[in-house]
Amino acid sequence: MRNSHHIKDANREKSIFAFRSVLALIIVLAMLAALIARMYHLQITNHSHYQTLSDKNRMQLRSVAPTRGLIYDRNGVLLADNQPIFSLALIPEQVNDLDFTIKQLGEIIDLKDRHVTGFKKRLKRSRRPYKEVVLKSKLTEEEIARIEVRRHTLPGVEVQAELARYYPLGEATAHSIGYVGRINEKELAKLDPQNYSATNYIGKLGVERFYESELHGSVGFETVEINASNRILRSLDHLASTPGKDLVLHMDARLQLRVMELLEGKRAALVAIEPKTGGVLAQVSTPSYDPNKFVTGIDHKSYGLLRDSIDTPLFNRALKGQYPPGSTIKPVVGLAGLDVGVTSRDYTINDRGRYQLKNDDRIYRNWKREGHGIINLKDAIAESSDTYFYELAFNMGVDRMSRYLGYFGFGSNLSLDVSEGRSGILPSREWKRAWRGLPWYPGDSLNMGIGQGFMLATPFQLATMTALIANHGQWVAPRLLKSTRDGSIVLSQRPDKGSDVALNKPDNWDYIVETMEEVMHGKKGTARASGARSSYRIAGKTGTAQVVEIPQGEEYDAEALAERHRDHALFVGFAPADDPVIAVAVIVENGGGGSSAAAPIARAVFDEWINVLSVDADQGVLQ
Repeated sequence: MRNSHHIKDANREKSIFAFRSVLALIIVLAMLAALIARMYHLQITNHSHYQTLSDKNRMQLRSVAPTRGLIYDRNGVLLADNQPIFSLALIPEQVNDLDFTIKQLGEIIDLKDRHVTGFKKRLKRSRRPYKEVVLKSKLTEEEIARIEVRRHTLPGVEVQAELARYYPLGEATAHSIGYVGRINEKELAKLDPQNYSATNYIGKLGVERFYESELHGSVGFETVEINASNRILRSLDHLASTPGKDLVLHMDARLQLRVMELLEGKRAALVAIEPKTGGVLAQVSTPSYDPNKFVTGIDHKSYGLLRDSIDTPLFNRALKGQYPPGSTIKPVVGLAGLDVGVTSRDYTINDRGRYQLKNDDRIYRNWKREGHGIINLKDAIAESSDTYFYELAFNMGVDRMSRYLGYFGFGSNLSLDVSEGRSGILPSREWKRAWRGLPWYPGDSLNMGIGQGFMLATPFQLATMTALIANHGQWVAPRLLKSTRDGSIVLSQRPDKGSDVALNKPDNWDYIVETMEEVMHGKKGTARASGARSSYRIAGKTGTAQVVEIPQGEEYDAEALAERHRDHALFVGFAPADDPVIAVAVIVENGGGGSSAAAPIARAVFDEWINVLSVDADQGVLQ
């Protein structure tokens, strides 16, 4: 069998190699052509589109929060400031695993359950994409350093600086200035989403809430270039935000602090008004609380202590406390009696300490068991005779009493910028029928005449009444705001809600003021101890509001009652009587008699304002 030998064919191999080379070249050229075509498509045909997408990746439009306006007292003392704080925030869209990241952060800094719970609540609220959600506020320098060192391992985690509200006077202004807090979902639904796009805080109470639109300002915007870690490299363009307006109040910080001292340890409230302007010089409710704890969020334990306290420090007694006004309204009832002709300056009664309606077994007793003897209206107000006012109220009737008391602001909130005040209760036939389903009885009028029964008033309303008497019926609505610091808003330019009280006999104003002076300076005046040794004349009226009913035939014994069942002590007054510069209303809960518990506090306030602060102003101490 013959062996076959394969001989190498060089020509054939060259042909195959050439074919393969050409084929490879064609493939390379085809791929190169496709690449060029794709590049042409990307770089030329769709250049604008992809440039926009690229810019969005490296440029962001960010909202710039406006600086909240400051709040000053009448002398330039700062009542509400902005201070920088550092917060730990997460951008959820840039965090792969929120729970794991929070766990990591908990190993770096001190994170409590309340921080995590608050974060998750804020996370559920509607927000803009890539908007930071705060996990913990008020970071320490050590905490900031620990986070920054590990920043490269924590995508979506930021330490951001922001301005937070700070109240230098703390508890002294909590119930008047109020406070700001984080915006909740309910508030967010009512706000302008654009103007509040970068704002975390909003006014919750007091001045902060009422003047939110003026204090907030207008949001700004800036276009920034960022890197892959979302850090800002540079600002490309910006529209500056407009800061909020700085407010100047009528309030005097020194008087406010003095009142806090006088009311320390008491459940009490005091409102002081400048009659000529209606400016609120001081407004204090005690016990109080530190509003700074509410700004970035108060912890559950601290809030629980405030909420559950038997002394209710969160309750604003000055604006929301509704109390029987007691004898403090007797000057108004007496003025009404004179004006309608039911009584006169010379009319007298023999006060034997009791009053009884015909065909009625009930005896209406005077606070002084033996009575005051033969007295006229001036004596009745000076000595606070209940018997005289029982008769006056019966003769005048509820309709006229209710109408005149309404002129003085009872039954409504007539302040210009104290929106949280309650209206109290101004009884009438219609009111009792609507709310109690009963007719009005003569005995109801007797109780109303001495400020008891159904009638309720707030300390703010009593101060308003007192300022109106000091002005001889000229109505000037109470107001906290004096003006904005740039002068763009002056509240006195706004129309008042009330109207002047026009009497048929205008000289009765002077007479009623004389009766109130007799309370302070007369030999039998109930507050003569507080009016003694005064370099100026004071017009005032004490009051005692019954808390629990004393059965017929029994005598009031404070020592036999629990402390919280004892009478409330009240006082209203203004000074100097001939040219009033301050009107005051004060209530001390369960304080007993107005002459012993409330009048001395008011006298101390008068002395502070007239003899100390006004002297400082004359000597150029005030700014």
